[in-house]
Amino acid sequence: MAFAVILVAIVIISVLFHFLSPWQATPLASNWGSIDTTITITLVITGIFFVAIVLFMAYCVYKYQVIPGRRSEYKPENKKLEWWLISITTLAICGLLAPGLVVYNDFVHVPPNAVEFEAVGEQWRWSYRLPGDDKKFGRTSVRLMDDRNSFGIDPDDKAGQDDILVAGNQMHLLVNQPTKVLLRSKDVLHDFYVPEFRAKMDLVPGQVTYFWFTPTVPGTFDILCAEYCGIGHYNMRGQVVVDKAQDYEEWLSQQITFADVLTGGTVEGLVEQGQRLAASRGCLACHSIDGGPSLGPGWLNLSGSEESLIDGSKVLVDADYLIESIVDPAVKLVAGYPPVMVAYEFSDEQLDSLVAYIDSLSSDDLSQPSTQPTED
Repeated sequence: MAFAVILVAIVIISVLFHFLSPWQATPLASNWGSIDTTITITLVITGIFFVAIVLFMAYCVYKYQVIPGRRSEYKPENKKLEWWLISITTLAICGLLAPGLVVYNDFVHVPPNAVEFEAVGEQWRWSYRLPGDDKKFGRTSVRLMDDRNSFGIDPDDKAGQDDILVAGNQMHLLVNQPTKVLLRSKDVLHDFYVPEFRAKMDLVPGQVTYFWFTPTVPGTFDILCAEYCGIGHYNMRGQVVVDKAQDYEEWLSQQITFADVLTGGTVEGLVEQGQRLAASRGCLACHSIDGGPSLGPGWLNLSGSEESLIDGSKVLVDADYLIESIVDPAVKLVAGYPPVMVAYEFSDEQLDSLVAYIDSLSSDDLSQPSTQPTED
């Protein structure tokens, strides 16, 4: 009897949780309302079966509980019942599969008027590229990738000279414009996911995958990596900004082309270079940037603070100290953290960019010295 009550309670709590909790869906900001509809159909069908099966179990537990002197009885097979179960199950399976097949057919067929952009994932950041005036992307190769040519664009390919390389982790899109996203990974599996757009797709090393959507609501939306990709997975974020035409053209005019990079231009400023370097070299896996706990010292409000070393002395966290801690972290060990950091070899420009990034995470006026020790 008690077990039957527990089963009924599970059904009631599950149904209430579905209708009363805010877990279900963020506001829709793309054309993929059909995916929401498909998920709703799936939830309804599976929910009906869940409720029916669990309540039937509760009924059986209550109806056929052990009673002294009662003997089990034999029932021959019931052909009529079997046909009912087969028919209901078949209809339910068709109801689960059919909407998904229709949506998938739309999902893989990109509209002819769609524009394209490329998103490249790496541990643990996003980079973006747009075709130039010729509407064609230049050839790429992993052998050509380095700190200057992060996309691996072939300098000898004329189609790549006008490719637009987007600075920072924000990608701007035009509202109500169908958009095809080409996806590449430099290292491991990633997944490009904007919850408000509903659609997403894996980035597979060695392949170019794609999906498409039409942003319908102007605003700023977070890009998440929805495939576990290592210790810094939680921090692999970017943003999509959906603009109206005038704002989009203004943003686009500020971006740099690959030809500009080849003649000495830079896609990113020092702070952005430092952020990319910190993400790609794994620094953010051990150093938090939001004040949270981490294996190494946090970088929020670190620059300009005074820190305690293990020998009892104190040191001012300035550019010289930060550079020394990066290239030779064992020289000045700090209190409160294990001495696990290895020495890194960076160019002077890379060191300057890392210092600039750490400086950008500190307020201009620190009223009190930070209590966080540091070695990097």
